[in-house]
Amino acid sequence: MRYAVLSDIHGNLEALEAVLADAAPRTDALLCLGDLVGYGADPVACVEIVAERAQSMTCGNHEHGVAGLLALDWFNPHARAAAEWTRERLDDDHRTYLAGLPLVTVVGDATLVHASPDRPDEWEYLVTAQDGFDAFSAFATRLCFVGHSHLVSAWSLGSTGPEHLPGPIDLALERGRRYIVNVGSVGQPRDRDPRAAYAIWDTERGTVASRRVVYDIATAATKILRGGLPRFLADRLGSGS
Repeated sequence: MRYAVLSDIHGNLEALEAVLADAAPRTDALLCLGDLVGYGADPVACVEIVAERAQSMTCGNHEHGVAGLLALDWFNPHARAAAEWTRERLDDDHRTYLAGLPLVTVVGDATLVHASPDRPDEWEYLVTAQDGFDAFSAFATRLCFVGHSHLVSAWSLGSTGPEHLPGPIDLALERGRRYIVNVGSVGQPRDRDPRAAYAIWDTERGTVASRRVVYDIATAATKILRGGLPRFLADRLGSGS
């Protein structure tokens, strides 16, 4: 089985459609790690497309925010404004659906979680080498896929010790080693590369590889501005920051 593993779409329909088109001939199924909404101008379309296609999905902090499960003062001012804007555009069914998504789920030998597998409802970021190494004790599977930081990276742990691997990721999974993989962000990358990011997990070959996809940034940014969202959210798309 070949899985496309997506995270942090953030209402960016143009990025999502480009990633799905890229993944279609390369994968058999879709997994999503949350944050379908927030920042971008097409939350409803993104929720409905991924809900229809994903084999499994977890909840992100932005879902919790718009569903009323996380206080909006947790967010920075731009994210809070986007959450309020998004909340107004989702109907009760959408909010109920998002609120019901699990924080953690397991597919095969992989744990799926938006933030850290350790206390996932506290929305901790895995960024540094130590962040990742500290999280291995919180899951039992061989793999753990995460998002949240919008930064592609990986951590591995085995008998020869730990290793932190910055993106891009191209892993041949070694017997006896365990891995945490951050798949990056579809809709709002923050590694100075504006292309949409996702990962392909091939269970038969035992590989995980990140991919980057060009999408129509200008249209996504224009929609943000026309929707009345903060200009900062449009401007950052072009710089990948």
